[in-house]
Amino acid sequence: MMCRTDQSVPEPGEEQDVDATDAVFTSLLEDSTEELYEQAPCGYLSTLMDGTIAKINTTLLDWLGLDRSRVVGRMRFTDLLTVGGKLYHETHFAPLLQMKGEVNGIAMDIKAAGKQRMPVLVTSKVKTSEDGEPLLIRTTVFDARDRRAYEAELLRGRKAAEEARQQSEADRARLQEALAVLQQSLLPTALPVVPGLEAGSYYHTASPDLLGGDFYDLFPLDAGRWAFFLGDVCGKGPQAAAVTSLARYTLRAAALHDADPITALTTLNTVLHERYASGEGRYCTAIFGVLQPEDSHVSVHLASGGHPPALIQRANGNADYLPTPGGLLIGVLPRAAFTAARTDLVPGDTLLLYTDGLTEARTGPERELYGDDALLAFTAAQTPAGPQALITALSGLLASFGDGLDDDTALLALGVPAALPTPASVDLT
Repeated sequence: MMCRTDQSVPEPGEEQDVDATDAVFTSLLEDSTEELYEQAPCGYLSTLMDGTIAKINTTLLDWLGLDRSRVVGRMRFTDLLTVGGKLYHETHFAPLLQMKGEVNGIAMDIKAAGKQRMPVLVTSKVKTSEDGEPLLIRTTVFDARDRRAYEAELLRGRKAAEEARQQSEADRARLQEALAVLQQSLLPTALPVVPGLEAGSYYHTASPDLLGGDFYDLFPLDAGRWAFFLGDVCGKGPQAAAVTSLARYTLRAAALHDADPITALTTLNTVLHERYASGEGRYCTAIFGVLQPEDSHVSVHLASGGHPPALIQRANGNADYLPTPGGLLIGVLPRAAFTAARTDLVPGDTLLLYTDGLTEARTGPERELYGDDALLAFTAAQTPAGPQALITALSGLLASFGDGLDDDTALLALGVPAALPTPASVDLT
């Protein structure tokens, strides 16, 4: 007994129905494929190996503004290109296609409707026979107008960014120049010539974009005495510069009224405290002193308010700090105690004042503080050759710190010239 299944032989008449259905499906598939080709969002064309156009879709014809009858069999692919496009096709595109058999995404321009230039991306591939003989070239053309507009906008953006960067650098350069001029206005243009004394100074700026608060000065009091000071204002920027200017001119005025070092610092403390007590507190550290040349030496009388101690390089090669312990920061309290000290400088001795940017520099892989001991050892290792030689050595030391030096540093060195050796007598008889 035979049973019919889905795989069984169809009844008479069924085979004709299946064939008809397949034919309709095939026809619909061909129509869909042709429609997809003609109305695709990109351009399609096929050319003979000499470039003659054998087939082209409606999309590309619409872009070109041409009829199919004018193109197929009558024009070559290069006829669709602009002058520049033709040149690029001949020198690059065609040789590359011949060598590789395909070229992907090459940017060119075609002559669109209305004689407009239309940017496109072109991909071509050579179709070959079974034995490898080239038959025709199939080319796909993508609309690159949006991409070209994007690239143009990107270029405009890059150009605007570059112009902004250049303007920013120019503005920064002008700002740095203005800050440098302002910084110099807070320091003496040049140290005066003091009879029987040598002087040297140096100012290292850690950041050219910020005003520092370090200051120093050397000026005459009367016919036989000279005043000097060096200080460091807390903070940076315009506010610190204002305090620096105030401190410098206050000390100058105070010294001309009463040159006693403790009195001068007390006057500065009163001025700063009264000026800034009602707002954000402003304070500084400073050393103020008086030099008085004598017959065989220069006497030094100084006082310190919270400042690192002065350092003395002796003519015999030794180096020592001049202790001034207990001096308070200037401007914090309405009344502050300051510590005075005295010493004599003989020929070959140099007195060094410095701000804490030097001793608080970071050194080595561990970024350790340079410190007072290292500065003392460095100074002792220098041959006593006067203030300027010591300043030169210290400026080189500051440069060696690199980015470990994150604070401005001011140096002021005062010394007595070494006595010249007495020429040996010569017997002329």
